[in-house]
Amino acid sequence: MPLFGISPAKEASLRQRLTALGIAEADLEERFIRGGGPGGQKVNKTSSTVCLRHRPSGVDVRMGSERSQALNRFMARRELCDRIEAARRGDVGVRQQEQERIRRQKRRKSRRQKARMVADKRKQSDKKQARARPAPNEE
Repeated sequence: MPLFGISPAKEASLRQRLTALGIAEADLEERFIRGGGPGGQKVNKTSSTVCLRHRPSGVDVRMGSERSQALNRFMARRELCDRIEAARRGDVGVRQQEQERIRRQKRRKSRRQKARMVADKRKQSDKKQARARPAPNEE
């Protein structure tokens, strides 16, 4: 019987990945907390969000994207593997840089930036207008 409520192939793949990284189930500290967000009363009353901690490395993962506790357990372990692999490769900074870039893109622009952007657009529009064919002379 599958432990996480997923296909046996996916579960076997996860187990193989955990052993390849040297992560033992005994090294994992697992807690369940109440979730939030979409899903209604079911999500708000059940402890389906999984908090997973790998004691030797100190990596923490919190997964509550699904309503199913079993599926969140599987996804948390998969995310833990991704983070530990990234830390071993040295890609941790790359992920943080990507998150920071997205945060900067979403940040609201100041009035000065907006005014400058509108002025640049107007200037570009004027350039394009100047390139247009002249209207035929009306006689």
